[in-house]
Amino acid sequence: MTSTRAQQQSAATEGDAAGEKPQGLDRLLSLVERAGNALPNPVVLFTVLFGLVAVVSTVLALADVSVTVPGTDDTKEMSGLLTGGGLRWLVENLVTNFASFPPIAAVLLMIMAVGVAERAGLLETAMRATLARAPRAFLPYLVALVACQAHMMSDVAAIVLPPLAAVVFKSAGRHPAAGLIGAFACVTAGYAAGFTIGSLDALYTGITQQAVAVLSDTHHVDVNILANYFFTAASSLVLGLIGGFLISRVLEPRLPAHTSGADAAEDEDIRLTPAQRRGLLITCLVVVAYAAVVLSLWLPEGAPLRGDGGALVPSPLLTGVVPVLFGAFLLAGVTYGFTVKTLNGSESVVTAMTDSVKNMAGYVVMMFVAAQVIAVFNWSNLGVLLAVKAAALLKSVGLTGFGALAAFILLVSCLNLVILSGSALWSLIGPVFVPAFMLLGMSPALSQAAFRIGDSATAVITPMNPYVFLLLALLQRYEPEARLGTLISRLAIFVVPFLVAWLAILGVFYGFDLPLGPGAGISLK
Repeated sequence: MTSTRAQQQSAATEGDAAGEKPQGLDRLLSLVERAGNALPNPVVLFTVLFGLVAVVSTVLALADVSVTVPGTDDTKEMSGLLTGGGLRWLVENLVTNFASFPPIAAVLLMIMAVGVAERAGLLETAMRATLARAPRAFLPYLVALVACQAHMMSDVAAIVLPPLAAVVFKSAGRHPAAGLIGAFACVTAGYAAGFTIGSLDALYTGITQQAVAVLSDTHHVDVNILANYFFTAASSLVLGLIGGFLISRVLEPRLPAHTSGADAAEDEDIRLTPAQRRGLLITCLVVVAYAAVVLSLWLPEGAPLRGDGGALVPSPLLTGVVPVLFGAFLLAGVTYGFTVKTLNGSESVVTAMTDSVKNMAGYVVMMFVAAQVIAVFNWSNLGVLLAVKAAALLKSVGLTGFGALAAFILLVSCLNLVILSGSALWSLIGPVFVPAFMLLGMSPALSQAAFRIGDSATAVITPMNPYVFLLLALLQRYEPEARLGTLISRLAIFVVPFLVAWLAILGVFYGFDLPLGPGAGISLK
């Protein structure tokens, strides 16, 4: 990927070398890229932040600073990390901080199961089955809808789906570049939407749980992996319709005429083989049977997965939904892989799980440092201080309701241009804004839903996204003269409509006090 990016950067600046000066959009993109490149690696960024928190907490502690949580008599004294007590705490808790960090186990568990389904070919086959026979007029909407569910595949979706959509568009007599660009735009700008559940949901939820712990007496606040499910499911349907409209009525008509050339011989047949259809059918039957068993352990009166007093929400099924989803993905991947012979025994399953975890090595290292930063935030009470001050600032400028959420989304959208990693960005700002919004009466699920919007919408236009350069290389197959600025200008048409529509959807949930997910309301109760 690095070499591809370097090649495309070279190609994108070829005109400059010939004497052309960057203009307009190209100049803006260069500015964003330089700003992003000036940032250190997320691991280094968190290490610097750890040092900053250590110094600030110590200075505040020596100054005898304290903070009182509004509405309570709970006064928190600052604790300094660079003191005798702070160093003892760090030595005793360094390993525990990492081992007990919620995102780690949940994300790795989901990655292992999804990795098996991906290695078996199930996820790509499911996409092919969805798109292969779509009517020509409906095709842009179906591509957009599928793309808005693709975070289940993690970053692989940005690699697999766009070229597949280009082939489908071309076979239907439509412009292949429209399928290529449109699919990528909807995968990226709608990345945190969907009625599918994946490792992204586990990642967000784990960090949110840690952010909630910044405030004391929050053990009753439940944030499970389905906390935003109703919101993301509704969002994916609306964004799918908007994305399809933008592909069909805005993007495609403005593309230069495409004529079939040498690339035609390279096009692949996206239709499923008889073995793939059989594998998909058997897998669907097995997953349906698995779901029936899970529901039979939850829905009937007196079922073991019901909550206290026989409640459906909250219940052990919701708090333990990650293992349930792990079982579903693993069972589906193994069933399909063994049926179509892409997996040939237990060893291949273990290898698929191992390889998927290997790819998360960088994430694990980053989470080690992030876990220490958040733990120090909590222990030193610096997180409480910042949350109280942030809540007071929002109140002082009159942003205490939906306006505060809108301002937060715009902030995240801007930061997302230079900090593309959702886990890094949420780890940085979650421990401040989640408790701040809680002090304003908003639930953690609402803060997390707002973050999802900002973390997705602008990722499609930032040159910090390495997949943009891969997309440029694929686009040049159909348009050899295409440059980075040309591509970004086409992707940019999705940003504002997605951002506005997603904000409006959140506004509907907020205005009508609709649950964002099972047991996850708008207000903090």
